[in-house]
Amino acid sequence: MSAPAALKHTLQAFHDELARRFRAGAPIESLIHARADFIDALLRGCWRRHLGDHAATAALVAVGGYGRRELHPHSDIDLLVLVPEAPPPALAEKLGRLFTLLWDIGLKPGHSVRTVPQCLEAAAGDQTVVTNLMDARRLDGDPDLFAAMKAGIAPQRLWPSEDFFRAKLAEQQARYTKYHDTAYNLEPNIKEGPGGLRDIQTVAWVIKRHFDTATLRELVARGFLDEAEYAELQRDLHYLWQVRLALHLLAGRCEDRLLFDYQRDLARQFGHRGDGNAPVEAFMQDYFRTARSVQCLNEILLQRLSEALNPGFRTEAQILDDRFQVVNGYLEIRRPELFRQDPLALLEVFLQLQRHPELKGIRADTVRAIRRHLHLIDDRFRADPKACRLFLEIFRQPAGVTHQLRRMNRYGVLAAYLPEFARIVGKMQYDLFHSYTVDEHILFTVRNLRRLGLPRHRDEVPFAADIFPQLPRPEILYLAGLYHDMGKGQRGDHSVIGERLARDFCHRHGLDRHGTELVCWLVRHHLLMSVTAQRKDIQDPEVVAEFARRLGSEERLNHLYLLTVGDIRATNPTLWNSWRDSLLQELYLATRRVLRQGRQPLDAQARIDGCREAALKCLRQLGLDTEAVRPVWNRFSHDYFLRCHPDECVWHTVAIAATADDDLPLVMVRPHDHRGSTDVFVYMRDRDGIFAHTVALLDRLGLTILAARLDTTDDGYAVNSFRVLERDGTPITELAREQQIVQQLKRCLKTPTPHCFRITRRPGRQLRHFSLPVQIRFSEDAKGHTVMELVAADRPGLLAAVAKIFDEFGLRLHEARISTLGQRAEDVFHLTDRRNLPLTEDRRRQLAARLSTALGRG
Repeated sequence: MSAPAALKHTLQAFHDELARRFRAGAPIESLIHARADFIDALLRGCWRRHLGDHAATAALVAVGGYGRRELHPHSDIDLLVLVPEAPPPALAEKLGRLFTLLWDIGLKPGHSVRTVPQCLEAAAGDQTVVTNLMDARRLDGDPDLFAAMKAGIAPQRLWPSEDFFRAKLAEQQARYTKYHDTAYNLEPNIKEGPGGLRDIQTVAWVIKRHFDTATLRELVARGFLDEAEYAELQRDLHYLWQVRLALHLLAGRCEDRLLFDYQRDLARQFGHRGDGNAPVEAFMQDYFRTARSVQCLNEILLQRLSEALNPGFRTEAQILDDRFQVVNGYLEIRRPELFRQDPLALLEVFLQLQRHPELKGIRADTVRAIRRHLHLIDDRFRADPKACRLFLEIFRQPAGVTHQLRRMNRYGVLAAYLPEFARIVGKMQYDLFHSYTVDEHILFTVRNLRRLGLPRHRDEVPFAADIFPQLPRPEILYLAGLYHDMGKGQRGDHSVIGERLARDFCHRHGLDRHGTELVCWLVRHHLLMSVTAQRKDIQDPEVVAEFARRLGSEERLNHLYLLTVGDIRATNPTLWNSWRDSLLQELYLATRRVLRQGRQPLDAQARIDGCREAALKCLRQLGLDTEAVRPVWNRFSHDYFLRCHPDECVWHTVAIAATADDDLPLVMVRPHDHRGSTDVFVYMRDRDGIFAHTVALLDRLGLTILAARLDTTDDGYAVNSFRVLERDGTPITELAREQQIVQQLKRCLKTPTPHCFRITRRPGRQLRHFSLPVQIRFSEDAKGHTVMELVAADRPGLLAAVAKIFDEFGLRLHEARISTLGQRAEDVFHLTDRRNLPLTEDRRRQLAARLSTALGRG
């Protein structure tokens, strides 16, 4: 066996043994140190064999995580070779051969070859370089070169500990911003994300720079942590190491993201059992709670270190009252025993921060005291009317509502005060629709509601910001936001469970009857407006009338509209777009008119007449008289005018009147319609397959279809409108893109080929990890159409597949509303047979069976 093959075999054998020991429950610290020690021995042997006499004239140095002896199965092997001022050419040649060998055996080292002055120059200009070098260990070679490098990067020479600390704080904040300031993402990064290993390493680097110590235990000796906190930090560190090592073994590479690909296997490895998604959600909840603990300890330690490293730190206190004082901009309790003597101060401390928005936060010792006294928040505490008043007062303050709720969650106070909230802390929903854990989603919702009332955030959702001042008691809306998803994770309808929990809360906190009923109604019906707007025809007067009846008052409408906006925007960063914004506005305004008039909205004929009159007035201004318009409008059905906006009607009429039959199909794109989407219009002789060909091509062009409105004239013309957005949720903005859609769609519809149905887009990586049974439900609408609601796993070409089956069954599609929620497609279709009659029961059963078979295979 050749030397490289023998080394590769040895490396694999050790890797297999490491995996076996991990599965057998060996201490995690011993495993990551063992791999570092094994690589040390391997590299020393290679260094001496390949460099020969030159081995003593250079130095082989481990840096980064390898330098700290923290080496996971596929961690980077970061190496630095220190060379003399004028390294001989023979040394460079031998080093090249050495690193080629290391690559050949699969180590893939990250390496640099530098002189000591080059190292110091790089370190002086970049704190990440000096951080890497601080963790350096000499593996072999010239000890004097290594000593010179270590002496050169000492704090007395470059990056004094104060400057280094500030740079590390800025680096951490940039890291947090990258991950949206939350550890609670669907696929968190366990190394770089908030609450991950980097948070612990940041503290270790700072104390190493300042105190010249490599151990976290020094934090206890110097009073930065007590023994319980140190034990908590060690538990967190070892847990994150365990997860990372297991992740590397599963992925077979250096992977630090908890991807869906691995979550089920990891849950099983970490002992979680059960049906469905329960094991994954339990495992991720453990991870998220660990991340929260790390974030909290990181905050405490960095604040204490900031005081220790700040030459200008002032310890004199500014007295607020007999219980609280301010030190260096941070709120502090005046007596260590305050929380024990008066547990209500555990809530009052957050109210004090709201009343003094100039403060930077809570001083570290007080945070530690809060965490030590959480056990005092018991049933007696929760039932105390004074505690209830304090908690409600936090929601009534003009500033700091969101910040303090987040701080209360981070320190464990919110979970202690609201046991129902404790159940959903760190609770993941294993799907692609909900991007955050339930507790994070709830707090994001409250944040969004709060921002609606702040002038500096008005541009985010201007229409909603105009509604907000009409609320006499904004805290009612915030409480509804707090409880709207509190019932998640329990058996049963979370809206019903949430309503019960909200009612208990309101009674305990002494809310008046009106406020209680409003909060409870909002929690129970918090999905009503989004479902109505996105899945029903809000152009239909009966739909609006029924929605208005269910609300009953403009007060409920205002609150529900704002709650819906806040909820959608807190669910998924990609979910809110101009289309949803416009739909909700349209439904809000139509419903408000009904509620203010105290009668039914305009009947269908009145709406049709209104559309025709407004469109005709505009057409006359454009030079088309009634005689020119009549032949076009005579083809249109009553439904067309009922569901069409006057400016759409004008756009269609002008184009159709100017287009001869020989020039069909007519395809047009309007980049920005009145609903904030892009409108694609198709007019042509009717035939089978128009809808199927159109949606297949639009999907292939990377467009998301939101809705389709399809009409067939009495003399056999298809009048189809599609509302679309780019895949990123934005309308079309470039003329070249419009032309691409028009040209390709026209060509496909004029001469259909099998290519028109070809789906080139592959399912995304995340979609492959979710299966969803096909669900189909039928009903009828007021027009006599069969309404088919379809729920299925999303995939490329789903809508085209459905359309092909409609053609097989000889069905007419009159309207479609398309909604993709993460991995879940929820689409609504209004269908008839070729004679415009609703589907028979037998036909419905056949259609459902065919769709289930076809889509279930996908």
